[in-house]
Amino acid sequence: MFALLNPANAFNAIVDFLGAGGNVLFAIMIVTFFMWALIIERLMYWSGAHAGVAKQAQRAWGARNDHKSWYAHAVRDKLISETIQEASRFNNVIRALVAVTPLLGLLGTVTGMVQVFDVMAVTGSSNARLMAEGISRATIPTMAGLVASLSGLIFINAFDNNVAKASHQISDELLIE
Repeated sequence: MFALLNPANAFNAIVDFLGAGGNVLFAIMIVTFFMWALIIERLMYWSGAHAGVAKQAQRAWGARNDHKSWYAHAVRDKLISETIQEASRFNNVIRALVAVTPLLGLLGTVTGMVQVFDVMAVTGSSNARLMAEGISRATIPTMAGLVASLSGLIFINAFDNNVAKASHQISDELLIE
C-alpha cells in the first residue's frame, strides 16, 4: 500500500495499467484529464468568481435611474442572461465529455474482443494465456470509461443545480420597481 506513495512506483503502476488497457485507455485518460480540468475551473468559478459576476450585474442595474421602461426591462434581461451564461460556461463541454467516456470504453471493449478473436483464429484453439491480454484490453477500458463518466456526472449535476439557483437569485435581486 505505502509502496504506491513512492512516485516511481506510482508511475510504473500507471504505465502498467495503461499498457494492460491498450491505446483506447490512453484516449480515455486524455479525455478524462481534459474533463477534470474543466471541472476544476468550474469549481474555482463557483467558489469565488460567481459572486463578483453577480455583484457586477447588481451594480449595473443599481446605477440605472430608469427601472420601468421597456428598455430597462431589456437591460435587466441582458444582465441576467450574461450572468447565467458565465455561470453555465463549459457545462455543455463537460456534459459531452461525460457522454464520450463510456463510448470510448465501449470502443475498448470491441477492440479487446477483436484481439481475442484474432488470437483464437491464429492459434486455432482457446489458449487462455494468449486470450488474457485481449480480455484485459476489453474490460479495463470499459471500467475506466464508466468511472470517468460517473465522476463527471456528479459534478455536472451539481453545476446545473448551481446555475438554476443563480438564475433565480439574480432574477430576484434585479428588482423591477
